[in-house]
Amino acid sequence: MIEAKDITYAYGRRQVLNGACLTAMPGQCVGIVGANGCGKSTLLCLLAGARKPQGGSCHIQGEDAFKNRKLFTGRVGYVPQEDSLIEELTVLDNLRLWYGSKSMVAQAMEHGFLSVLKLKELLSRPVSQLSGGQKKRVSIGCAMAGEPKLLILDEPGAALDLVCKEEIRRYLRIYLKHGGTIIMATHEEAELDLCSRLYSMCDGRLTEVSPGLRGQELVDVFTNDNMEE
Repeated sequence: MIEAKDITYAYGRRQVLNGACLTAMPGQCVGIVGANGCGKSTLLCLLAGARKPQGGSCHIQGEDAFKNRKLFTGRVGYVPQEDSLIEELTVLDNLRLWYGSKSMVAQAMEHGFLSVLKLKELLSRPVSQLSGGQKKRVSIGCAMAGEPKLLILDEPGAALDLVCKEEIRRYLRIYLKHGGTIIMATHEEAELDLCSRLYSMCDGRLTEVSPGLRGQELVDVFTNDNMEE
């Protein structure tokens, strides 16, 4: 379980997050939608422990990870929108950086989530030679080191073709089925179908909305939020 309360963050004088709150339980996929530049990526970065907040709390399984940042390690996997892989290295070498050794990678390939991602045929290839969908699979594989119970994804289907998008969604369904928790920012309706909870971000705050909203209904939510401001 993760519970974030009153998270604040500013870039200089620009207040990006202004008391954002959300809750996600095991087996849930929580989606965050909102206009470009509204703060979704910043929030995910904070919830993943990649950046320190300026205020608020983030309890993971009952403990405040903002106060004890070691709690992020092994409990949270993070896949940013831009790939963080080292292009010059092979897939295996990238995975080894996260898993610690070749034997740990091999074990995860046989018994862990790496077996689901079908990366064996890619291990010897340099990342620079991979397609966008293949890189995304490797990025998710790296994030799954330590078998975290929480996976944070920033627009996982961005710039991928339809086949790759569906493959990524299939992997995420398996992760949820095994009790994992997902928090993701997305603009894709097919990804929204994975979500059991949905939040709209506006003016640095999150408002929970019906997970069944699509298309114009979601646009209306953004429009009404902005009009109220």
